[in-house]
Amino acid sequence: MRDQSHLQHSDEPAVHAARRARVADIVGRDGVAMLAATPERNRNNDVDYPYRPNSDFRYLTGFCEPEAIAVIAPGFEAGDYILFCRARNADQEVWIGRRAGPDGAMADYGADQAFAIDEFEDWIGRLLDGRCRVYLSFGTHPEFEQGVLDQLSGMRSQGRGGVPPREVVALDGLLHDMRLRKSEHEVALMRQAAATSARAHIAAMQAVRPGMYEYQLAATLHYTFENDGMHWAYPSIVGAGENACVLHYIENSAPMADGDLVLIDAGAEYRGYAGDITRTFPVNGRFSDAQRELYEIVLAANRAAIEAARPGEPMNAIHQAALKVLVAGLIDVGLLEGTVDEAIDAESYRAYFMHGTSHWLGMDVHDVGDYKVDGEWRLLEPGMALTVEPGLYVRGQDNPSSRFADIGIRVEDDIVITETGCDVLTVDVPKDVDEIEALMAKPYRSETP
Repeated sequence: MRDQSHLQHSDEPAVHAARRARVADIVGRDGVAMLAATPERNRNNDVDYPYRPNSDFRYLTGFCEPEAIAVIAPGFEAGDYILFCRARNADQEVWIGRRAGPDGAMADYGADQAFAIDEFEDWIGRLLDGRCRVYLSFGTHPEFEQGVLDQLSGMRSQGRGGVPPREVVALDGLLHDMRLRKSEHEVALMRQAAATSARAHIAAMQAVRPGMYEYQLAATLHYTFENDGMHWAYPSIVGAGENACVLHYIENSAPMADGDLVLIDAGAEYRGYAGDITRTFPVNGRFSDAQRELYEIVLAANRAAIEAARPGEPMNAIHQAALKVLVAGLIDVGLLEGTVDEAIDAESYRAYFMHGTSHWLGMDVHDVGDYKVDGEWRLLEPGMALTVEPGLYVRGQDNPSSRFADIGIRVEDDIVITETGCDVLTVDVPKDVDEIEALMAKPYRSETP
């Protein structure tokens, strides 16, 4: 199950070719689409961050090297799909690893023609000449995007390089609409990411002990990810006690005390696709009465939201289903007053539940796609993947005398909309109180390669 994200897998050249064909049909013979891979980012001095291309580029090409430009130009003399990439360089490859080079781009990644990245400037005028529209993504590689716009400006004002396109069209919207609906191939990859993510959460439940540090529990997660040839899809959140009430807590630096709940929000990335799971459990293996009471409210909200996730329903139906359960529970335990409708109208619940219940999931953990279309909530369709993650957070500084003080709980699953409802990809991770306590009572055994 090793990821080896920089390499193609046997079925993926055809997958990426089919995606490019869809783009080519929309772009047409009078248009051209250009997309650059994200630049490398410096971490400090001569150390760069581990490289990952922007998801749109990987979605269309499967090519994971930096300094690359993909061009889809239907009917162009050199081919419909041209990839510019780094040339082979024996000295550089000794130091930083192998490159595909133009020959590899054609042989392994499906390019009709490929050229060294340094040759792009020589080709750009010919690629734009006579096309009515150029499709560009904006924000992932500003230097490249501005360079194309400068070329257009020069062609228009100085007659340089032929007849320029009259229109610049955002490529993002086209690609993001495609990415919103997952194919069976994509769902299979997401299922793999979810499976490894699930094993990591189970390992953490069995490994945790009072006195451990949050970062030690994070290491258990990351070991499981790496052991399956994956890596984290986003910085892991491991927050115990009051830290569980910080939504995006990533310091993971505090000791975990006997009696704390620990909230883990973590997921693995597999071949570009993210898992995203949250589970909350007691450090000592047993929920207190107060912890159990609040946890059962969140769990009921999670289940109500999953039940509401059906094709044809508006996206916000999931949130509304969870919200009603959470608000009713908050009233029952005395954290809110009034009726459910009154609390929802006044938004008094936001002191304890301040985020949405769902976001799209895919190549980005907060994946692309509009939530509303023409001002109306988008209707759910088969193939759409999203999270379901209600939570309650009772901050001690705001509720010092509450028996729920410093309890933060979130229960998050990954789902894919089907023809009749939804498929829960993360069903392997226990979330019932009794199941969690039974699992935590079992001895932890680390996986071996």
